[in-house]
Amino acid sequence: MSMMEDAAVLVEVTRGDIVESRHRGMIAVVTGQGDVIARLGDIEFVTFLRSSAKPFQAIPLVASGAFAHFGLSQRELALIVGSHSGQSIHTEAVSGLLARIGLDASALKCGIHPPLDRETADRLGPEGATVLHNNCSGKHAGMLALCRFLGHDLTNYDHPDHPVQRQISKYVAQFAAIEPEAMATGEDGCGVPTFAVTIRQMALMYARLVAPLDGEWEKPVVDACAQIVKAMLAFPEMVGGTRGRLDTELMNLARGRLIAKLGAEGVYTVGVRPDEQYPHGLGIAVKIEDGDDRRVRGMVLIEVLRQLDLLDEAQLAALEGQRHRPVKNHRGETVGHIRPVFRLY
Repeated sequence: MSMMEDAAVLVEVTRGDIVESRHRGMIAVVTGQGDVIARLGDIEFVTFLRSSAKPFQAIPLVASGAFAHFGLSQRELALIVGSHSGQSIHTEAVSGLLARIGLDASALKCGIHPPLDRETADRLGPEGATVLHNNCSGKHAGMLALCRFLGHDLTNYDHPDHPVQRQISKYVAQFAAIEPEAMATGEDGCGVPTFAVTIRQMALMYARLVAPLDGEWEKPVVDACAQIVKAMLAFPEMVGGTRGRLDTELMNLARGRLIAKLGAEGVYTVGVRPDEQYPHGLGIAVKIEDGDDRRVRGMVLIEVLRQLDLLDEAQLAALEGQRHRPVKNHRGETVGHIRPVFRLY
């Protein structure tokens, strides 16, 4: 079957009473024990984690002792697992992290793109961005810290066969419950490997991140998961940014209940910490079929959280402008709507 046949309609765009466009996708909600409690579309569809892999790419940094060895902070760890907006708080933190391990920005191999934060990008202009503004610069700095700690070559840390990348791949596969050799990989936008898993496995990974099962993981890995989650919750602005970032806003609004991490090409992932409602925690994975990163991805995630009773009325009210949007003409008049139309089952 094709991806089109396996994807469910998630959002409709209307003009008047006519549906003008539809966005399709897949959603999986999985407990820490691996039980699928809600779904939509083909959750066995294989696609790339993209930046949703970042918390798992940081596990060997923490579990190996490199994080403690260099005296890195929770704030820096949040930056390492984030897709930052390229604001000054982020670029200065990456520079400081690199200095801590005896390096500078020239060691980074993530490439250059304009800051995700529009105000910063406008201020810098088309020629002003540096490698530090890349949303993955924190991740790459973390990889370099692990290289430095283990004594590996720094010049090719981005290569798939580098010891650091092989170690990362091992952890990603373990959290997805697949054999490393069975996991397909590709090259991410920042030049390091990215990993292909099913939508269900994405959700499982995040459930395991927030609630690793007793006896399933060695203590350094369990401790690393706890530190990563703690860092994301303590410094959500380092995971995303100070404005216009749903991941940051959700973590601030949810008051410690969940972590949120976006991935490119329409991916969004959430880990819900164990509580009375979900004693084994939850992992949530959303994939928008057409790769939308702006118009509907966040809208779909908010609706998933609403249907799972993970946001109260006050939190939903704070997100009202992102839950559904008007379609306007060039005179500013509302002529249609963009709204979620799905129901999890």
